[in-house]
Amino acid sequence: MGKLALAAKITHVPSMYLSELPGPNQGCRDAAINGHKEIARRCRELGVDTIVVFDTHWLVNSAYHINCGERFEGVYTSNELPHFIRDMKFSYPGNPILGELIANEAIARKVRAKAHNIPSLELEYGTLVPMRYMNEDQHFKVVSVAGWCQAHELEDSRKFGEAVKAAIEAYDGTVAIFASGSLSHTFIDDRLAEGGMFRYTREFDRQVDMHVVEMWKQGRFAEFCAMLPEYATYCNGEGKMHDTAMLLGALGWDQYQGEVEIITELFPSSGTGQLNAIFPI
Repeated sequence: MGKLALAAKITHVPSMYLSELPGPNQGCRDAAINGHKEIARRCRELGVDTIVVFDTHWLVNSAYHINCGERFEGVYTSNELPHFIRDMKFSYPGNPILGELIANEAIARKVRAKAHNIPSLELEYGTLVPMRYMNEDQHFKVVSVAGWCQAHELEDSRKFGEAVKAAIEAYDGTVAIFASGSLSHTFIDDRLAEGGMFRYTREFDRQVDMHVVEMWKQGRFAEFCAMLPEYATYCNGEGKMHDTAMLLGALGWDQYQGEVEIITELFPSSGTGQLNAIFPI
């Protein structure tokens, strides 16, 4: 019987890659990078062999999709922000067996899901950025799930999360799951972008994000799940916060009472709210 060993909500801001490079922003995201490395360290201690990432940078308009190729390898430049992420090399093993199990469990719950082992199906940076800091030595297998769900209901993403948990239990191994996306996500106006990398766009978003973090730390998930649809709408949650719905679906949804541990404190990035946080199993 497989085991879900660690669950987390994580940032994937492209300025983490920029933070590595010489220039005025070098070191600006050290806290976020160190948070990823700490989460990876804990995964290793727990014997995790595979990481499943709910990636809010993978946009889909129909069905739920799982990228579970045998191997992911290449050089990535962001179409969205090529001045942030350019020529980033990557190489990670995949896990087709777990990906197929997830799809089958989702279908059994009447959620339209498809697993893909297609060499030309590429990873998005919501997966690639975290893996850069967590998986440089290719220790973990990687499965990426589309988390930017344009025509989907949060209720189905909750069911998909339940399917992920069931698939892990049917899998012969130990797994971590990551919701890779922001809290609020009101991107800063382009005219203000250069001076706004380190602040929120709206004070409303900052206040709600701070309140949400306190709710998580107190384990108030019955309340949070009740407000999630409005939170995702009013604060423009990244990918409509389907990654968060998947994560909480795997953890028990509104019955989950874990007191979240903040690994990287809430921080603004180009108008958005970001953090690294572990959800106790």
